[in-house]
Amino acid sequence: MNLQETDKAIFKFINHGLSNPFFDQVMPFIRNQHFWSPFYIFMVVFILVNFKKNRGWYLLFAIGTVIVSNFVSSDLIKGNIYRLRPCNDASLASYINVLVGYKPQSSSFTSSHAANHFAMATFFYYTLKNYLGKLSYLFFVWAFVICFAQVYVGVHFPFDVFAGGVIGFVLGYLPARNFNKNYGLVRAA
Repeated sequence: MNLQETDKAIFKFINHGLSNPFFDQVMPFIRNQHFWSPFYIFMVVFILVNFKKNRGWYLLFAIGTVIVSNFVSSDLIKGNIYRLRPCNDASLASYINVLVGYKPQSSSFTSSHAANHFAMATFFYYTLKNYLGKLSYLFFVWAFVICFAQVYVGVHFPFDVFAGGVIGFVLGYLPARNFNKNYGLVRAA
């Protein structure tokens, strides 16, 4: 079995094999910006309230992280590598569950949701782990659940999400390392 066949088999398992009424209701909502936007607003407020030094730089680095991640995934990669999304793939039509009200026409490779959310999860993890301890791992759980939802609702193949996640990890780690080295956060008194 080659990579594309394996990718489709994993997709079929997640999208069709794991299908159930609860996920059918929850997963479209999880991948929606109305679900995840409040979390990022909370993170801005959390940084502003809990840290006094370099919080402006922190927010600039965080915003820059997602801008660069989105540019690399959406413009550089999707603009040059086209892969049909599963929701538009006729060979999957007999069993696919498309759980969103539209079928995106852009390239499936890479998942910008995966790149962006993993970039932010990685940035948050490496810049806040000294303050949040083991809770910092929840940033990755958050990103993974959103990425899983992308496959479950039928808009991305697993490999597209995996590749986006790897790109996001790298593009989140580099600015986090740079921020920690040159600025760092200091708790408010």
